[in-house]
Amino acid sequence: MHHFPFHIGDYLAATSHLSNDEDLAFRRILDMYYHTELPIPLDTKWVAKRLRVSVEAIESVLQDLFAKHDDGHHHKRCDEEIAKYQSFIVSGKKGAAVRWSKEKGSEPTGVVLVGDGEAIGSLSNPNSNREPRTKNREPITTGTSKTIVARSDCNRPETVSEQVWSDFQTLRRAKKAPITNSAISKIDKEAGKAGISLEAALTECCARGWTGFKSDWMKGKAEPMNFTATNRRLLEKYEAEENLIVKPLELGF
Repeated sequence: MHHFPFHIGDYLAATSHLSNDEDLAFRRILDMYYHTELPIPLDTKWVAKRLRVSVEAIESVLQDLFAKHDDGHHHKRCDEEIAKYQSFIVSGKKGAAVRWSKEKGSEPTGVVLVGDGEAIGSLSNPNSNREPRTKNREPITTGTSKTIVARSDCNRPETVSEQVWSDFQTLRRAKKAPITNSAISKIDKEAGKAGISLEAALTECCARGWTGFKSDWMKGKAEPMNFTATNRRLLEKYEAEENLIVKPLELGF
């Protein structure tokens, strides 16, 4: 489990009689219990070493607040919370299996795969000796979500070098714009109008941060206003003024 409910009132009522060392031991024992989703091992020395707490404090808390069984020290509240969590995970996997079967046009098999392929047919016993960790992974989605991954739907054109293609892919990915055959065809067409190659057009896109390309941008008719374009216009104006001053001096006037 990555998190668990912590009810302050219940905790204070159950631990008000503990010493500072015992309170620290109990908190760390709870973290181990929920993290592994298993009861606390019977080897108290091993537990104390892992939790960096004295053996005396560990044994006092386990004897006071836990029930000793053959497979370890159990805590009723912890077992209940872990069972709820695992039930929620299994239900989510079953729902995903049903949705997947509908998309594929087949009936669900009744077997839910968890983690790296572990088959679960029903809610597992939280106190079993299986590998404890429930594996949760954040989904990578496409579309209108917080995490958007732009995927390329076309291969690198033969006329474009690997370096330029890689740079253009990085640019489109940063702009959350997938590279499609239609997009490349449109850029290639505009590049032809501008009298340059597709690679030159993509290079220009990478240099200027453009996700697309227009032939007019190269002619200065509809060039997007940016810092570079503004500087160039100021420089051209400055050079023109310099020529008006310098040329008469060169002629001897």
